[in-house]
Amino acid sequence: MRVHSPTRWRFRRPSVIPGFGMALGLTLTWLTLLILIPLSGLAVRSSALGWEKFWSIALDPRTLNALRISFSTAFVAAVVNAVFGIILAWVLVRYRFPGKRIIDAMVDLPFALPTAVAGIALTTLYAPNGWIGQFLTPLGIKIAFTPAGIVIALIFVGLPFVVRTVQPIMEEIDKEVEEAAATLGASRLQTIFRVLLPGLAPAVLTGFALAFARGVGEYGSVIFIAGNLPFKSEIAPLLIVIKLEEYNYAAATAIAAIMLILSFAMLLVINLIQSWSRRRYGYGA
Repeated sequence: MRVHSPTRWRFRRPSVIPGFGMALGLTLTWLTLLILIPLSGLAVRSSALGWEKFWSIALDPRTLNALRISFSTAFVAAVVNAVFGIILAWVLVRYRFPGKRIIDAMVDLPFALPTAVAGIALTTLYAPNGWIGQFLTPLGIKIAFTPAGIVIALIFVGLPFVVRTVQPIMEEIDKEVEEAAATLGASRLQTIFRVLLPGLAPAVLTGFALAFARGVGEYGSVIFIAGNLPFKSEIAPLLIVIKLEEYNYAAATAIAAIMLILSFAMLLVINLIQSWSRRRYGYGA
């Protein structure tokens, strides 16, 4: 009589739903056509430059500054979205008030609104003669055509990623958990930081990663409010477009490859932290 070891490794878990082979084949084919082949083409084109030329493009001061602006503004915007996305999701899940459905629908507005329209609208608001900018200019505060304007644009396009990722997990957390913490003597801050936030950490990190990834590659909503000044408010995606317009395909490919490598590295770190948090706290698994 053969006894199967419970620790035996299996390629997939048993399931009553058929079609695993076909579904896996379609999935791999789709990923190959849309993701792997374009990324492979980018890697091959970059490798054809040679290390010396690649590093000369990568270490060019204008390239480094554009990459710094893109990644730093995307990171700051993702952090802001993580904080206020949690608050907004909490309000939508825990409270009932007039106009709740309208606010809930407005969260998805950046998904439906063309990014160029968002950029024009934000520039209209925050330009020195704009509706909001005209009051900030006398105070010495300049938003449009600076990295601060880029951050605001990225906050606008990235907020839905955090809210829609955290909101379903919040709905799964029973109110009895908060009541039990209060019964045991926990203050409101202790309940938030020791009971609720640890369970939300995987979802928050997922939303943060999505908002960060969107911000790094964002173009349409940023080019109008950024001002596109080299060494001041020029983002890496715009620099790639400039190189393409100059028919400098080698430089454009090199910058794109650098962005790809840096994005993969940061997303890997975020996913490792997310996996650790999921194993430790359990929610969002």
